[in-house]
This record gives sequence, structure tokens and C-alpha cells, in this order.
Amino acid sequence: MTAALTFPGQGSQSVGMGKALAEAFPAARAVFDEVDEALGEKLSAVIWDGPADALQMTQNTQPALMAVSLATLRVLESEAGVDLARDVAFVAGHSLGEYSALAAARSLSVADTARLLRIRGLAMQKATPVGTGAMAALLGLDYETAVAVANEAAQSEVCQAANDNGGGQVVVSGDKAAVERAVEIAKAKGAKRAMLLAVSAPFHCRLMQPAADAMAEALAKVMVNKPVVPVVANMLASPVTDPDRIRELLVEQVTGTVRWRESVAYMAAQGVTHFLEIGSGKVLSGLVKRIADGAVGIAVGTPNDIAAAKDALAAARA
Repeated sequence: MTAALTFPGQGSQSVGMGKALAEAFPAARAVFDEVDEALGEKLSAVIWDGPADALQMTQNTQPALMAVSLATLRVLESEAGVDLARDVAFVAGHSLGEYSALAAARSLSVADTARLLRIRGLAMQKATPVGTGAMAALLGLDYETAVAVANEAAQSEVCQAANDNGGGQVVVSGDKAAVERAVEIAKAKGAKRAMLLAVSAPFHCRLMQPAADAMAEALAKVMVNKPVVPVVANMLASPVTDPDRIRELLVEQVTGTVRWRESVAYMAAQGVTHFLEIGSGKVLSGLVKRIADGAVGIAVGTPNDIAAAKDALAAARA
């Protein structure tokens, strides 16, 4: 097995995502119905019809992206005969995408995942007062340099490397003034670009501790099963299968660095050549090519993508 499935995180959402799949395939529609029922509202209507500002609300974005990913996967299973345990070496997701990966691997139920992501989105939004935190993308610096920039910028405040995305792209997060200092320091250290991001809260830094506490409480109440395929965890950049450890890592992930570059590199080192991005957007597929030489990134999120994904998995098995 030389294929892995990856699941996108916040920023990959768009109004209308998954609608064509739901209209074409009952298996996809069933996932959206299950998510709507779990949340007690028609999130599917917001996903397909907007308005965009409602979809952009973190508590909607997170379960919405998961719903699209799982709907896409169910179509791959029903229409392309995909069997995760047989066809896939690893699954991994970027930030909230880790929940999608766990649901894909049957570690979490879709309904529990939707509810957890609603709690996570609300808790992350409430963790800091609006406008007090920020995130910035530093482009063209290696991870070690970006960490040094964050440390220098922090002074008496919080500034951490939040996402090590690969391809010379590191996102820092923390108190607004500290992140603004990081932007200027990064430019002085030779970053190609450094800019603040349009986000609603400073994700993946110590300021998110209240959200981590909320997730610890929520995760303690749900069933976590051993995944049918190893999940490469954001916090470890290596596989995890033990349910208790999965819970711990999901809590740590709220305040910790998403080690995406290392995660993809790990999977590539284990022989993965085909990375299928399941759900909305093409962000992770683009990063794959910049992290792992010779690896193929394939975005799968529309009816037209299903046949190509089937072919890619057949090639990975050959």
C-alpha cells in the first residue's frame, strides 16, 4: 500500500462544497443528513447555499469541512470500491482535518465528530477576546528560523509556531502585538513574504488553553475506537492507534504545533507515493509536491474526481 488519505483544515471551505456529490450519490447525501441530525440543524443548507459569513464562522466551518470529507470518502467506498484497511497505508488531517481522518478510520463516529467539532469551533472562538490575537504566515523561512523569529517576537507575550506546513511556509500565532513583531522580524531575516492572516482567533498556541480544556471534557465522553488504519497525528508526525493516546493528542493539538511537513515526510519515508486529499480544496495536494520528492497529490472533492481517485489507488496498489 503506497497511498495515504489526507483531510483538509480550516481555510479550504467554500460555499457549495460537496453539493454536487450529495446530488449525485446517496452515500454522500446520507453523511450530510447524519451531520444535520447530530447538530440538530441544517448545516448542509449553510454549506451549499451560504451565506458565506455563516460558513466562515469557526463553529460551522469545522464540522462542515468534516462533512464534505466524509461524504467524499463514502462515495469512494460505494462507487470506487475503496477499502481503507486494504487500500490505504495511513490517514492524516490538518488541524480539524485530524478529526475527519479519525472518522474516516472508524475511530470516531460521524455524529460524534460533528458534535466534537462544533464544541471545538465554539471553544476556540471563545478562548480569547476578539481582536487580541493574530496569526501570520511566514514564507521562505525554514522551520527552525521561523521558531527563532517567534521566540524573539514573543518578549513577554505569546508567539508560537502554529503550523509547519512545508514548502517554506510556517504560520505563527499568539498575541496580536507579538505576531505583528514576528512579521517584521521575519522580513529582516530574509522571509520572501510575511503577512497577517484573516483569521478569527489565534489557533494552535497557548492562548487556546481554555479550548483545550473544553476538548478534554468533551472527548472524555465519547467512544474512541482503534482506527482501522494508522492515523498520523499532528502532534507526533507519526502514527497513533491507541484510543487513549488519540484523546490526549487531540487535546494537545489545540495549543500545539501542527507538524504537517514532518507528517507528510514520514508517510513518504514509509513508501507512500500517492496522497489523496479528501474533501474541499487543493491546499494539501499542493504542499505534498513541495515536501516529498516524486510524490503525487490528488484532490478529490467532486463527482468528476472519483474516477481519477480510483485510478490513483489502483496505481498505488500496483
